[in-house]
Amino acid sequence: MNDYIFDTGSELGQDHLDHLGRLLDTPTTWRLDRLGLTADMRCLELGAGSGSIANWLAARTREVVAVDIDTTQLYDVAPGVQVHRYDLRDGLPVDGPFDLIHARLLLLHLPEREQLLTRLVDALAPGGHLVLGDITGRPLDVVAVPDPADRDLWEKIQHLSHHVVSPARGVSWTWARETPERMTAAGLVDVDVMQYSLTSAGGTDGCLLHRNLNQQAEPLLLAAGATQDELTRYRALMLNPRFRAWFYELLYTNARKPA
Repeated sequence: MNDYIFDTGSELGQDHLDHLGRLLDTPTTWRLDRLGLTADMRCLELGAGSGSIANWLAARTREVVAVDIDTTQLYDVAPGVQVHRYDLRDGLPVDGPFDLIHARLLLLHLPEREQLLTRLVDALAPGGHLVLGDITGRPLDVVAVPDPADRDLWEKIQHLSHHVVSPARGVSWTWARETPERMTAAGLVDVDVMQYSLTSAGGTDGCLLHRNLNQQAEPLLLAAGATQDELTRYRALMLNPRFRAWFYELLYTNARKPA
């Protein structure tokens, strides 16, 4: 049951990645830019998705190895980006060392995350940076609802999504907060964490992403206790500009391998 819930190779999957890019690429590039990227760096981009971060890195570094288990959306990459369709649980498609390894919203989905972290540390060059961005299990509190009943609906769907469906598929909502300690235990230094979050209104990318994920996970949510009517009402709520709630909290942890 430890299979990824979402199909990033589908049309819904493309929209999924587009929403994520518009929501998170700005804090991601801000975080990476603060590392002091140089033109001689070799980078490993894991869970590359649509390639937006791989392309951004390629404009600033020597080489980017972009890896994803499904590379359907990695069709428009910049020169200097090597695309590999590969399952990280089987190892790395190319040998290190790498001056920068980045993964966003990847390890929280993989039950083997602790072993994978060790593998990534081993693939770092001396002085190289490991940058991991994952979301936490912080409750997505409602800020405003069109109708009081909408709050109950939101809370039920969030509960089923985050406490029933996703843990059964190997997702960890505690991993993001555990990452700094794990990096330190793996021998990395200069461990630092950035926190990022925002509110999202119906019809904007955050709520459209919730709607999209709800559509992709429909069979699992129905099996977990949601009704078709509830899913229909939830998706309509995600389009209503009078609805607003906190979006996911993203924690970016970066550390350096001693030179």
